[in-house]
Amino acid sequence: MIPMVDLKNQYLAMKDEIDRGILEALEKCQFILGPNVSAFEEEAAGYLGVKHAVAVASGTDALHLALVAAGIGPGDEVITTPFTFIATAEAVRYVGARPVFVDIDPDTFNIDPRKISEAITPATRAVIPVHLFGQPADMAAIETVCREKGLALVEDCAQSFGASAARGMTGTIGTFGCFSFFPSKNLGCYGDGGMVTTNGDDLAARLVSLRNHGSKVRYHHAEIGYNSRLDEIQAVILRVKLKRISAFNEGRRRVAGLYTSLLENTGVRTPVEDGKGVHVYHQYTILADRREQIMDRLAKVGIASAVYYPIPLHRQEVFASDYADVSLPVAESVASRCMSLPIFPEMTEEQVRSVVSAVKEVLA
Repeated sequence: MIPMVDLKNQYLAMKDEIDRGILEALEKCQFILGPNVSAFEEEAAGYLGVKHAVAVASGTDALHLALVAAGIGPGDEVITTPFTFIATAEAVRYVGARPVFVDIDPDTFNIDPRKISEAITPATRAVIPVHLFGQPADMAAIETVCREKGLALVEDCAQSFGASAARGMTGTIGTFGCFSFFPSKNLGCYGDGGMVTTNGDDLAARLVSLRNHGSKVRYHHAEIGYNSRLDEIQAVILRVKLKRISAFNEGRRRVAGLYTSLLENTGVRTPVEDGKGVHVYHQYTILADRREQIMDRLAKVGIASAVYYPIPLHRQEVFASDYADVSLPVAESVASRCMSLPIFPEMTEEQVRSVVSAVKEVLA
């Protein structure tokens, strides 16, 4: 069996350090906003090269709190991509704003900066680019548009911890960077977890208040906030993994490079790196006309695969009635043909060759 990601073997490689850290945290009994959370925030900010990192309960919360801190609310519009997990658009709805979906680049599957400019209206307040599958969006172009129009730039970095663009790592370029530490992510904990990064002192202070019931001083509440605090135990795990994130990402790039070379001339379209940043391959996603047949064959020989994402957000039931007249042909076409193959840092050449062999059996 070849899984999409092998969390068991990764844990076993770090077991002693993780277990020791968890036991130490249990003995100290500081479970909420304890010393490991503070240490992780400092270490993550240092690694990324950003002034502030505020740990929260999930990647979805990271997006939500970032939009609240940016002052986005009812009547506002936020431009984003339809080809992403629903949390990106959910967060916009949480604050009462309207997601405006624009089409994606056919090569990178990231939001098309040219479409952003075309979609701006007097109600536009922010843009959320998603660094999809670990490849940075075209941040130079997006940042230029946001700066010229006075828009907040909220980076969705759920899949891109450690990826870099021309002006720095993802999550350090915009007004906010929003990260997820869901277990399968490049940097993942063993439950839910998230983080917001920013270079703004006042913005960071607002986030710290928002995540803790609107409180800066215990039992004093300046605003209605949220209960969104990273768990101390999860911070222990993330601190151990953060030490290894560069090696993890290099491992993913090694696997991706092998896939790409072995899948050459097979008829599937392999990922395109645009050269505007360093891709960290949270997913290795191909386009294939015979997707269902390939996935069936992989399943029969014990190899996992997945479709991220089969339905663009503007066609999801929850949004469909509001966007019935919206056509985004590139996103719709990609969603109908995309599929992701197993990829994880510890994946062996033998495992990669087994996956490719099964794919080629269908395409022969």
